[in-house]
Amino acid sequence: MLNMNEHIPACDVIFITLDSLRFDVAQEAFNKGALPNFAKWLPSEGWEERYTPASFTYPAHQAFFSGFLPTKIQERITKRLFVPSFLGSESLDDNTFAFEEASIPAALSNRGYDTVCIGGVGFFNKQTALSNVLPNLFSRSEWSVEMGVSEKESSRYQFEKAITYLKDSPVFLFINVSATHQPTNIYIEGAKDDSVATQKAALTYVDSQLPILQKALARRNRNQVIIVCSDHGTAFGEDDHWGHRNGHEKVMRVPYLQFYNKVC
Repeated sequence: MLNMNEHIPACDVIFITLDSLRFDVAQEAFNKGALPNFAKWLPSEGWEERYTPASFTYPAHQAFFSGFLPTKIQERITKRLFVPSFLGSESLDDNTFAFEEASIPAALSNRGYDTVCIGGVGFFNKQTALSNVLPNLFSRSEWSVEMGVSEKESSRYQFEKAITYLKDSPVFLFINVSATHQPTNIYIEGAKDDSVATQKAALTYVDSQLPILQKALARRNRNQVIIVCSDHGTAFGEDDHWGHRNGHEKVMRVPYLQFYNKVC
């Protein structure tokens, strides 16, 4: 486990959620060599399989931003990287960064970080009261139609916007990647429905754009803690389950990685 008390405020924190991505899709893509850029951050065995705290985007991210990242499978208590202080918590140890604020963006903002949200799916589009809740946790937030689920090149637009915020100050950069969220059939010509194959194609596209961000991070004069995970998975008809907002294992088991990127 990373010792976050050693890395804050010394390091940038980069947090990426691959919206709706299933663990089995992510791991199959890794095993077939389709993720050469994510592989730079992944261990040799690929993605870690974890449980998400919620079955759809809004509650999952509320939990994430309060320090409740996906938990390990077959482990009674997963020690946390970040934790807001409250009585009775058993999921912290000497490596855990504990704070009094209600959210990670607030805690890091109070410690000199520029906190940035690059939105993707509808809960980040800032077009309604509800879709402003998550972006408003950050000091800066961005969303455009080009970053949303209907744009085939959304990851390129998201990463290009994200790197404009990599200034001199320490940064907490959050990106909600929309490409892996439905509709993913746009990534396979002629596909009419979303499927395991189309979501894998969407993830492969995201990987192809990841160097935009990776090259910019490599130019930083600060090391980075990088966390990448899915907020939930997607069912494609397994056991008569479809989409998300249900408790099927394909929804509740998600890919996860954490990586210390030492660049200076």
